Amino acid sequence: MQKLKQIYEGKAKKLYETENADLLIQEFKDDATAFDATKRGTIMNKGVINNKLSEKIFGLLEKAGIPTHFEKRLNDREMLVKKVKIVPIEVTIRNIVAGGMAKLLGLEEGIILKEPVLEYHYKEDKLHDPLINDYHIKALGVATEKELETIAKYSFKINEILNKFFDSKSLILVDFKLEFGRYKGKVILADEVSPDTCRLWDKTTKEKLDKDRFRRDLGNVEEAYQEVLRRVLE
Repeated sequence: MQKLKQIYEGKAKKLYETENADLLIQEFKDDATAFDATKRGTIMNKGVINNKLSEKIFGLLEKAGIPTHFEKRLNDREMLVKKVKIVPIEVTIRNIVAGGMAKLLGLEEGIILKEPVLEYHYKEDKLHDPLINDYHIKALGVATEKELETIAKYSFKINEILNKFFDSKSLILVDFKLEFGRYKGKVILADEVSPDTCRLWDKTTKEKLDKDRFRRDLGNVEEAYQEVLRRVLE
């Protein structure tokens, strides 16, 4: 598959057109950002790790009936994906209190929630991705009621699948972010699934093995990402 014109560059990825109008090449970068890109840095080989992890997770989800944009991994840093129109909503599923939920509600990190919490955030860095609800989404025409039902159904099913999978790798899935896109009239999972988008803690020690190590200057960021990859692929 030939890489043609670059059509997008975000904080963590680039997208390129191919000779097939329905397919793009998604390239993973080593760039790291936090706090609406006010903190910037580089995590060595992050792009390689996130590409391989996303391939594994997308394959796992596809087998379980979750449609994704993933077609195949092309090399260490690139995968072939379906060309979707991204729904401008970030979906967060929370199993344990951490990060934004702890700050928003004044709760201590580590509290296990009685049931998973689904949050919607409007994708807009300038507004700091504000928390919104179903009524905002439908009133603004961001997504239809049917699309929201599909997104919620897929998100909770993904949580069930990934909880079991990461548990088998001695990892706790604290929370994670998802993005969805429209493809030929249907909503499918897009973006990536990696330590950039998931909070993962070691099951025994509760050590953070995700992007929080970069956000909070905890050190050993590259080692944490490598450890997640090792466990996932073993």
